[in-house]
Amino acid sequence: MLTYSDSIKTNPLKTREDIEEALRQICNPLKSFYSKGSARIKLGNTSAAYSDSTSEMEGFSRLLWGLAPFFAGTDVEYDLWEVHLQGLKNGTDPNHEEYWGEIKHFDQRIVEMASFGLALLLIPDKIWEPLTLQERENVSAWLSQVNQCHAHDCNWLFFAVLVNLGLKNVGEPYDREKIAVNLERIDQFYLSNGWYADGINGHSDYYVPFAFHYYGLIYAKIMEKKDPIRSQKYKARAEEFAKDFIAWFSSDGSAIPYGRSLTYRFASISFWGAAVFAGIEPFSIGVMKGIILRNLRWWFKQPIFNDSGILTIGYSYPNLVMGENYNSPGSPYWSLKAFLPLALDKEHPFWKAEEEPLPTIGEKVVQKEPHLIICRNEAGDHALAFNSGHVSTNEHTHTSAKYEKFVYSTAFGFSVPRAEWGLSQGAFDSMLALSEGDNLYRVKRNSEEFTIENDYIYSKWKPWNDVEVKTWLIPGTPWHIRIHHIETGRLLDTAEGGFALGIEDKKLEPQLEILKKDQECMIKTLWGASGVKSLYGEGKAIFIYPNSNTNILHSRTVIPTIQKRITPGTSFLARAVYGEFGSKEQCWKNAPEVEVKEDQIKIRFSNHDPITITI
Repeated sequence: MLTYSDSIKTNPLKTREDIEEALRQICNPLKSFYSKGSARIKLGNTSAAYSDSTSEMEGFSRLLWGLAPFFAGTDVEYDLWEVHLQGLKNGTDPNHEEYWGEIKHFDQRIVEMASFGLALLLIPDKIWEPLTLQERENVSAWLSQVNQCHAHDCNWLFFAVLVNLGLKNVGEPYDREKIAVNLERIDQFYLSNGWYADGINGHSDYYVPFAFHYYGLIYAKIMEKKDPIRSQKYKARAEEFAKDFIAWFSSDGSAIPYGRSLTYRFASISFWGAAVFAGIEPFSIGVMKGIILRNLRWWFKQPIFNDSGILTIGYSYPNLVMGENYNSPGSPYWSLKAFLPLALDKEHPFWKAEEEPLPTIGEKVVQKEPHLIICRNEAGDHALAFNSGHVSTNEHTHTSAKYEKFVYSTAFGFSVPRAEWGLSQGAFDSMLALSEGDNLYRVKRNSEEFTIENDYIYSKWKPWNDVEVKTWLIPGTPWHIRIHHIETGRLLDTAEGGFALGIEDKKLEPQLEILKKDQECMIKTLWGASGVKSLYGEGKAIFIYPNSNTNILHSRTVIPTIQKRITPGTSFLARAVYGEFGSKEQCWKNAPEVEVKEDQIKIRFSNHDPITITI
């Protein structure tokens, strides 16, 4: 007998009916997890930073990101809706035991209110008209609390906008000034070329596509006649952004894992659905359809559901280690934002268009706003984001691992620390880790300064007050170069980690090939290869077998690493790092070369002109 997770793997995801079925395949397993009053869904026993009752309300509300588009675009009945509608009635009733309560400043429930705003915009006939007068008053009063509470100064400002637009759509009192003030503030987060920062000096990550542009495009569609200037601005920005964002996807449907909130998984493609919903075409409808459907197929091949069919916290497999402090068992259902295309009419060209492959994308795309240079291999099935790091940081979980590594990859993912002791617990792939000889390692938390050029990325960072590291990163595939100029007032152990290669067993099965010498090591499997080579500054090559479940893509990994002890003073280290996806002919013998002369470094690759960097 097929389980829910098995059945979704066999869904061909070709037609509108397939997408509708996929939504049901995701939502059906939740039926037995509704509370007695249907206003909460409890999906596990782990907690988030907020109360468990709020977590259960979160699980309930996030289904609306999928259910609202579903009912907006079809007249098909779905028995889950009656249960969900009853939950809405009880959750907003102050006299019911499952009342969602009064919200406070910076409350998680502010986030969850946004999905109700979307539902009031898309399906008032399903969510508003069936209510009695008292029930409508309850819903309106509960949602209106958003106008009296402060939200975090970032993408959160859009939540009150959606709620007020929803209230307006059903003829309820709404706060016009709140909408205007929040939208003006959001404009201050705009950078250029379609990119936002998630707040002043914030990161530019997946919150740009699945928050800023997603909400902005919904606004643009809903308000295109009543606010044509702003609507056109949002559409124009999204069209610019799309030309960069498309480079984050590989030909197999996967997207570069980078930043926080990756447990929202296929929310990464919600931007493309919002683009079609709003009627913009930065690429053909067939190209955008292909991105959406290939990504969903990629995700549904991964073990992201448990045996009960519940979406888990994690990335390509269940993994609490990489989760955020704000990830409750219901949080992953934010991924249902990907189903916005279901709001399109059945006759919309999107449903009739043939899937098209990715268009030609350059081997190297400089994206200065998010501080990245995107590279891809010739086949297009491996995309990498080379990263300068950021001048500011935050207190979210594993910020260094999620925002400060040298490179992020669709094939290798990235690793987060399991604990603080040693290289195995630290899992320092794509990083330079430094220790005072006590086996406790520090990595880059933020960059004091950085520049991004066409051929290289430079950053300066200080793991201690008396240790300054200048790093030059020369992007490429399958080889890239990292050069470090270190001025230290203390003796340091250094460890330069390459890509984390997924393995089935630490014992190394026959399909693994190993090359290991004093200053270089490489390991190859049937699906890919990873290696590092010391080009300058010597060092000892070793294989690090990190603690399990540290990598977001592969539960067991090996990290080729170069170790080197440096003494107080000035040191130069140059490493060549190799990472290739697929069982391809080895390029290990074509390693780049580095020549250091006084204040200049010359890098020679086998396949393009030399690069000279002035120290």
